[in-house]
Amino acid sequence: MLRFILRRLLQMIPLLLGLSLLIFAWVRVLPGGPAQALANEDATVADIAAIERSLGLDRPVYVQYLEFLGKAARLDFGNSLQSNRPVTEEMIARFPASLELSVCALLLAILVGVPLGYFAARRYGSRLDKISVFGSLLGITIPVFFLAYLLKYVFAVKLGWLPTTGRLDARIVAEHPTGFYVLDGIVTGNWPAAWSALKHLVLPAIALGTIPMALIARITRASVLDVVNEDYVRTAQAKGLYASTITFRHILRNALIPLVTILGLQLGALISGTVLTETVFSFSGVGRFVANAILVRDYPTIQGFVIVIGLLYVCVNLLVDLAYGLVDPRVRVH
Repeated sequence: MLRFILRRLLQMIPLLLGLSLLIFAWVRVLPGGPAQALANEDATVADIAAIERSLGLDRPVYVQYLEFLGKAARLDFGNSLQSNRPVTEEMIARFPASLELSVCALLLAILVGVPLGYFAARRYGSRLDKISVFGSLLGITIPVFFLAYLLKYVFAVKLGWLPTTGRLDARIVAEHPTGFYVLDGIVTGNWPAAWSALKHLVLPAIALGTIPMALIARITRASVLDVVNEDYVRTAQAKGLYASTITFRHILRNALIPLVTILGLQLGALISGTVLTETVFSFSGVGRFVANAILVRDYPTIQGFVIVIGLLYVCVNLLVDLAYGLVDPRVRVH
């Protein structure tokens, strides 16, 4: 197991090097480049040249890349053009909001998608099965931003059941020791703050979790259909085991292998996909900050976000591989 972990960690190095090279080259081939983004609208050619000299952009490209790589290894992506604060500090301050939203969306997708896929498979060909297949296709095809605006209009604007924007009611005074507003309200005993933060999460979590929910339902349905006809399931039924034992020990446990892969990949996708959702609901997370960075050509923030998301994907994939052996003892990593 230790050799496997070390081997996977070593495989991360060329992947992250390739990603850093792509993002480094991308920033420099964009119209205007970093110096133009830092300069004022009325800046002259001489002003832009002075900015390039101050940033070291007039040096050879390989020297710039090595310096960029060294700083990226220390998670030093420079200062954000929006706040003039280090990009790493900005992302750390906003990451709890995006993680809280992503985890809520993933939990919603699991709690709805797994039972829906399981019961659809056990009632193959029934009305429930047809509705689940149609619903999963619809959930995959609806764009996230369109669903977000639709949910916001119906449940927040028209019905007034849920808040429209933000993470917390402006009238509530609360402490935030961790940055996770729901957890902060529970830890500090501020129940109105915890309830308000939870209500602010409902609509963004539904909008963000719809596509993962549809994927999980389809994967669960297909996996259960493959497992229910296996010999060990029929043997367990013939022995007269309890239905719950057959369901959880023999069917779901063996059907979870492809589902674990989907869950691991979706967590990384959810965090990177918060850009649109947080923008629609004015949710103060990393996604909204990056969306603003794209509008103002804040290249240091964009570079930092892409590299951190790439690192997150690689780490999640490693955890998924390690989880295989826990889900199914037949799958062991040597």
